[in-house]
Amino acid sequence: MAHKILDVSEEKEQDLIRRSWTLPVLATLQKPSQFSEIKRNLSTITDRALSQSLRRMEDRQWIHRRVENTARPPMPIYHSINTGAMISNVTSGVILD
Repeated sequence: MAHKILDVSEEKEQDLIRRSWTLPVLATLQKPSQFSEIKRNLSTITDRALSQSLRRMEDRQWIHRRVENTARPPMPIYHSINTGAMISNVTSGVILD
């Protein structure tokens, strides 16, 4: 699996892959998810670590954050895109604890 992940990412992007929560977060984004859903799937991640990880991936355009304004309060939904989506597909089926 590691070889496949490296194959779908460019060398200049691999520093983000080495960050501790990048791959686990992408593994949870098989479908668009709310912050709380991602956190529930990664029981040991802190709010701060998840927030920072999502922000880094959003800056690199690996995930997209869309705010659902019809919900009260407005709710951000995250989904993987571009390289993030390719890595998410590679990690599909991985069981997270």
